[in-house]
Amino acid sequence: MKMEWLNYHHLHYFWVVAKEESITRAGEKLRLAPSTVSMQINRLEEFLGDKLFRRAGRNLELTDFGRVVFRYADEIFALGLELLDTVRGRSTGPLRFEVGIVDMLPKLMARRILEPALALSEGLRLVCHEGKEKQLLAELAIHNLDIVLTDTPVKSGMSVKAYSHLLGECGVTFCAVESLAGPLRQGFPLSLNNMRMLLPTPMSALRGSLDQWFSSLGIRPEVAGEFDDHALLKVFGQAGDGIFTVPSIIEQEVCRQHNVAIIGRSDAVRERFYAISVERIIKHPAVVAIWNAAREFRGQWNISPIPQGPE
Repeated sequence: MKMEWLNYHHLHYFWVVAKEESITRAGEKLRLAPSTVSMQINRLEEFLGDKLFRRAGRNLELTDFGRVVFRYADEIFALGLELLDTVRGRSTGPLRFEVGIVDMLPKLMARRILEPALALSEGLRLVCHEGKEKQLLAELAIHNLDIVLTDTPVKSGMSVKAYSHLLGECGVTFCAVESLAGPLRQGFPLSLNNMRMLLPTPMSALRGSLDQWFSSLGIRPEVAGEFDDHALLKVFGQAGDGIFTVPSIIEQEVCRQHNVAIIGRSDAVRERFYAISVERIIKHPAVVAIWNAAREFRGQWNISPIPQGPE
């Protein structure tokens, strides 16, 4: 069987054109005539079997196929530069750490989880991508991300082969502006009955747990809003539009940042936090640091007493 070999000169020309968005500018950078660059791109397209670029005004933009090829090219040439740096004894710079963060994960919680990685002595270049779980897992599958932080394990039946690593869990804290929170502390949690609540959308794991808990206590909150972005939910809560929940481990930071107060807590409703990777055994140094810290502190998230607001 004849082995097919990719022409890396052609791939390099493509990579430069993609970065410059112009064959003319790429030619200037490569010190080649535009016609030469264009011919090499055509040969690469013939070899790969699809178009890499399309016209966008005076510039070129990547096709969907071209974006896939560019991601590989970008990694190939980045590794090439790293190889040269290594064999020549130069520093390769900070370690790059690509993290996907599911939009319903509280941002303060994401920062708390990533903190051990940021403390690595060799330095780290953190790149965060926020989005929907399905989109982020697709990026993880093609190695565009090192891990995905989320509040649910990978669902069975997903086409992506990935592994869920439980980092920790805690109860939830109910918060609101003080004018709402103060009268509701006495008699909590039954005081939540018929009160305006800002909730995650029904598809989220937390919403299912909250609905089940409300039902078990005979609480019927008035749903004032549903959100698939936790940061946006807290903005509405800060404005006094309703009561909302946060993981108890970050309640103090949320209260300070959003000028809200604590009503009460529930340990019956649990928030869980996972790192999703394509490796069963974690290898990336930043993920190892996160995992080791999680193992050390799991189950030791101490929560301070509920502060009492002014009477």
